[in-house]
Amino acid sequence: MEEEERIVKGDDVIVELEATLEDLYMGSTLKQMSKLDSLPQSDCSSLFRNHRVWREKNILKPAPGKRPCKCRNEVYHRQIGPGMFQQMTEQVCEQCQNVKFGREGFNVTIDIEKGMQDGQEVVFYEDGEPIVDGEPGDLKFRIRTAPHDRFRREGDDLHATVTITLVQALVGFEKTIKHLDDHLVNVSSKDITKHKEVRKFKGEGMPLHSSKKKGDLYVTYDVLFPTSLTEDQKSKIKEVLG
Repeated sequence: MEEEERIVKGDDVIVELEATLEDLYMGSTLKQMSKLDSLPQSDCSSLFRNHRVWREKNILKPAPGKRPCKCRNEVYHRQIGPGMFQQMTEQVCEQCQNVKFGREGFNVTIDIEKGMQDGQEVVFYEDGEPIVDGEPGDLKFRIRTAPHDRFRREGDDLHATVTITLVQALVGFEKTIKHLDDHLVNVSSKDITKHKEVRKFKGEGMPLHSSKKKGDLYVTYDVLFPTSLTEDQKSKIKEVLG
C-alpha cells in the first residue's frame, strides 16, 4: 500500500499594497514596475505608494546531471518462513533532471476592484517562492487604504469635515464638496447648524465590493467662531438674540 501523496508548496510572498481612496472608489488597474524582491513567508515591509513594482523572483532552471525525485514509500511483504511474512517499507525514487535556482523579473498588473476593503488580497497563484519537487507558493498583494486629505473611510462609509462661519451656522449656507470621482455633493443647509453636528448623505459613501450598493457619507460641521467682538457687535447680537 502506498502512502498518500502530499503536495509540497513553496512559501507565499505577501506585499502590503497602499491603494488610494480614488482607486478603491472607482476601481483601477495598477501596473507594478519598480523592484520587489521575493521574501519567503513574510510581509515585504516596503509600501509602494506609486503602485509600481518590478517583480523579481527565484525560478528553477535545468542543471547538468540527474537527481532522485518523486520519492515515495512503498509497502511490500517478504516471506521469512512457511506461512510467515514480514511487512517492509522501501523508499522508491525516480531519476529527474538536476535543477538550480535562478532569477527572473516581470511586470505585475494589479486590478483594484471597487469597494475592496483593507486586508483583502489580490492573489497571483504560483508566483511566490518555488520549491524543488513541489508547487510554487502564491504572490499576494494585501490592500491597505492610503490616508486621504479630505475623506476618512470606515468600512463602506465615508466621513468628511466641512467648516462654516458662525453666521452660516445661524442663517444657513450653500456649499458643495467634491467627491472622489469629482462629482459634487450638496451639503447646504437652510436651518441652524450646531457645532460638530453630523449629517448623513445616503448613498454617497464607498461602493460595496461586488455590489451595486453604496455606503453613506457622514459630514461633520465645524463652526468657526470669531476670536473677538466689538462692543457694538455685542449689542447688536443681544438685540437680535437676547
